Amino acid sequence: MKNVSPTYLKHQFLIAMPHMADPNFAQTLTYIVEHTANGAMGLVVNRPQELNLADILEQLRPEIDPPARCQSVPIYIGGPVQTDRGFVLHPTGPTFQATVDLEGVSLSTSQDVLFAIADGVGPEQSVITLGYAGWEAGQLEAELASNAWLTCPFDADILFNTASELRLEAAAAKLRVNLSLLTRQAGHA
Repeated sequence: MKNVSPTYLKHQFLIAMPHMADPNFAQTLTYIVEHTANGAMGLVVNRPQELNLADILEQLRPEIDPPARCQSVPIYIGGPVQTDRGFVLHPTGPTFQATVDLEGVSLSTSQDVLFAIADGVGPEQSVITLGYAGWEAGQLEAELASNAWLTCPFDADILFNTASELRLEAAAAKLRVNLSLLTRQAGHA
């Protein structure tokens, strides 16, 4: 019998299929931070919320007025788990108190990255999220088997140089898929 090793999706995008019923993930593009036999963790990268970096900084360091430019730095809904916890995706380069290199993109989870961005000495490009998406062991694999998601290779250009409302379609276009032409019905042969 052939021994097949499992395929994991770390450093990939998940594209929600048009029939995605879960409102947390309908019409989302999710970057997979980690995927192992124990489960998966990802960040939704195309769903900005009403908050901006200035709002966050007012809570973290109320004694300092945030620079005006921070009002134009969006905060994204990273997923439904731990929505009070922040994550910053940025190009590899600067490291902060809690930074992990993820093959050409870094993930920082400490407040110092937010302060550096505000002070103009942090990464020039970033996606800041509150919360994350989490899957238990086998859960993401089951969702993939039921056609809830398409997978797409990571592309830093989509993450950092594409407007958030265009990221989902840009990732699908990398696969030569037009999501508007897909049916909302899932079929199985």
